[in-house]
Amino acid sequence: MDDVEVVVVGAGVIGLAVARELAARGRETLILEAAARFGTGASSRNSEVIHAGLYYPPGSLKARLCVAGREQLYGFCQARGIGHRRCGKLVVAADAGEVARLAAIAATARANGVEVELLERAAALSLEPELTCAAALHSPLTGILDAHAYMLALLADAEAQGAMLACRSRVTRLVLEEEAIRIGINGAEPALRARLLVNCAGIEAPALARRIEGFPGEHIPRAYLAKGSYFTLGRHAPFQRLIYPLPGESGVLGIHLTLDLAGRARFGPDLEWVDGGDYNVDPQRARVFYTAIRRYWPGLPEGALEPGYAGVRAKIAGPGEATADFRIDGAAVHGVPCVLNLFGIESPGLTASLALASEAVARIR
Repeated sequence: MDDVEVVVVGAGVIGLAVARELAARGRETLILEAAARFGTGASSRNSEVIHAGLYYPPGSLKARLCVAGREQLYGFCQARGIGHRRCGKLVVAADAGEVARLAAIAATARANGVEVELLERAAALSLEPELTCAAALHSPLTGILDAHAYMLALLADAEAQGAMLACRSRVTRLVLEEEAIRIGINGAEPALRARLLVNCAGIEAPALARRIEGFPGEHIPRAYLAKGSYFTLGRHAPFQRLIYPLPGESGVLGIHLTLDLAGRARFGPDLEWVDGGDYNVDPQRARVFYTAIRRYWPGLPEGALEPGYAGVRAKIAGPGEATADFRIDGAAVHGVPCVLNLFGIESPGLTASLALASEAVARIR
């Protein structure tokens, strides 16, 4: 039986950030990742946006960790030479009937301590002439980054402090002991013992928690899979900022326009509740994209959209339910001292990752 102090399951951006934080505090840390390399799930299938913290209920973990994590992330990227840009974004009210909702988002943002500015139509169009709207909310703190380079830097930091990453290592069995947890990998009998398991498995986190023999099931939420597809623009985009519609179902931010660091535009994600499946993008979904995008960019040419990529959100609230907050469940919640579960770490998880890692490690007894 091999012993290790802490096992982190999942080498997405959250698992890597948590491992980095643990290793920096002198904890012997092993990261187990089922895939062939790190960051292949939601961490590489998103909009690569640094969120300002506009939408999240004041006092929630999402609000607090997004705001704190945003500033930490900008500083981290600056210090490490990671590609990023504080480009700003406009949240648009497509018609006069949506302006009141825009004002409500502004109030929430200000309650979270986030700088925003309400713009009348003429002021918004002076910033982005190809836009159409009744009004817009300007968020100057929103940005973009190279998510892969960021994860590389997190892993480098963790490994420099002694952490180890083992890919192609799927956790298939977990057995609680009095003061430890035994871990079986790739179908083998549990041959690894850890004093602490940190569950950062993303959309697989609830399923992983259910594999823990003896763990109280009432503390494991149901997982809902929300697939989001992206389409790319096959020509130059006439925008300098990110463009977002008002949020839609279950707090999903809608089919928005984002830019990469080379200035190329992509649109998405949409929302498709699924039971499983793959990451393929159905070209037929483009019709919904054209309709949604033309509400704020009527000049989008026919045939300009090309299928891009898709991702799946780690949701713990289903269709028609209010958006759930992040859950960082340690022994104070479920009574098991050797398990820390991170559930529902969807957007703004990338932005919040450094602050979230500090919060999670602080909850370890």
